[in-house]
Amino acid sequence: MAKDGSTMLTEILQQDDQAILQQWLERQLSAPGLRTDRLGRSELTEHSRRFLVLLRDAARSGGTDIHGAAWASTRQMLDDLSMTRAQQGFSPSETALFVFSLKEALFDRLRARNEAADTTAAMIWHTTTLLDKLGLYTTEVFQKGREQVIVRQQQELMELSTPVVTLWEGVLALPIIGTLDSARTQVVMESLLQRIVDSGASIAIIDITGVPTVDTLTAQHLLKTIAAARLMGADCIISGIRPQIAQTIVHLGVDLGTVVTKATLADAFAVALRRLGLTVARVNDQQRRRDRADDAERSSGHDRSEN
Repeated sequence: MAKDGSTMLTEILQQDDQAILQQWLERQLSAPGLRTDRLGRSELTEHSRRFLVLLRDAARSGGTDIHGAAWASTRQMLDDLSMTRAQQGFSPSETALFVFSLKEALFDRLRARNEAADTTAAMIWHTTTLLDKLGLYTTEVFQKGREQVIVRQQQELMELSTPVVTLWEGVLALPIIGTLDSARTQVVMESLLQRIVDSGASIAIIDITGVPTVDTLTAQHLLKTIAAARLMGADCIISGIRPQIAQTIVHLGVDLGTVVTKATLADAFAVALRRLGLTVARVNDQQRRRDRADDAERSSGHDRSEN
């Protein structure tokens, strides 16, 4: 009686596991562009050995529905492997090769057995169907992993591109570079409000020098941020209002209300200092000479103490 494809595959995985593992590893290691700097031989060997064991156990079920309960452990391993390789910068084809490269080793072992033609055909069809499904599943999981990496990187870039810095005690500055959309507005607002809470600042300067254009939506996002800062007890000043942006705001009919706007960050900083009752004065030449002399004396005294 001829064996079916599932039975034959299980027997080969059970009896020829070491030969299959060796040939499969050689196939993977000889693949063009293998990332040996990110994936060592020992790690690849461990992954391959574990996958063969899981594949053998799941293949005993006889089905090719890889989403069934019998394939849960195999799917979990492929999930982990695909996500890890997505984070390491592998390509989809490099990741899928882990599964597809197993075909050659399995088919070679089948030919060595000299089975009947109908048994060979059944095993080839069963194995091809099974590995194709597993390979496609690996690619799908990899794509999800890459999307997660991209989303995380975008969030990190948004956070890095909206730093909140302290210009003076009680004065914060938030330079914005690039387009201000809804997602980025949320990051900007959270960063600014958190720094207001941490520092107790009463004035926040939002600098839009690096914003290429201001439309109605961008203006609304700015107003939302300003309103949230006011609720936290901080007044906002907008700097970086260029002539083109000023004309656009007027043309759009955007009402900034009582928000103070300035052309440069320096002008906005001067307004903030005045609100705090502070001023910046130029030091005359005589004072500068005294300051330099004091600095030199302190430095000399420090050097003598070290000696």
